[in-house]
Amino acid sequence: MDAQPMDSKSEQTKALVRETAMAMFRTKGYAKTTMRGIAADAGVSLGSTYYYYASKDELVLELYRESVTEQRAAAILALADASGLAERLKAALHAGIDALTPYHSFGSALIGSALPPQSPLNPFGEPSREVRESAVGIFSEVVEGAKVPQFLRAQLPELLWLGYMGVVLFWVYDRSEGQRRTRTLIDGAAPLIAKLVAFSRLPVVKPLVEEVLALKAKVQS
Repeated sequence: MDAQPMDSKSEQTKALVRETAMAMFRTKGYAKTTMRGIAADAGVSLGSTYYYYASKDELVLELYRESVTEQRAAAILALADASGLAERLKAALHAGIDALTPYHSFGSALIGSALPPQSPLNPFGEPSREVRESAVGIFSEVVEGAKVPQFLRAQLPELLWLGYMGVVLFWVYDRSEGQRRTRTLIDGAAPLIAKLVAFSRLPVVKPLVEEVLALKAKVQS
């Protein structure tokens, strides 16, 4: 009978640490924020802070995980009314930027969380792999409802996710009001990507695309 209140209190403390960290990332910047400072501002012990999050990098990873969940939920709603690869891709990309918008001031740290697992900048391994697969799954939903050449269908979601990461990198350094330039990039790039995918079925283009896919496989092996 006593376990439930303890669980509830624990979740509240964890949420408080996370929200305090996000506020400090915004006001002080990621580099100047420390775990000790997060604990002090949250009014909890440093030990408790480390109990919930081993480092501020782990906090950022959780924020990225939450943004992916938000993106997926928003994208699924938007995709219900979108037809064609261009419109579906545009909907997913805008949903991604919408979900990341609250974290723009420390977007470069989020990029590190989204890198492939076990890279020098992202030592979290399997937790990051899980988040990455969830993010790629959003683009599986995009492809699922669009006309895509069969030979490209299995590989395209990850390629689209890589393209999305390029958009996110642009967004990180976009200082235009409301990141207007990023929105313009999405609106222009989505139809171009859809045309390239359509052209990939042509006999003169298909071998080139297959070479790109083979190179991708070699790099990842």
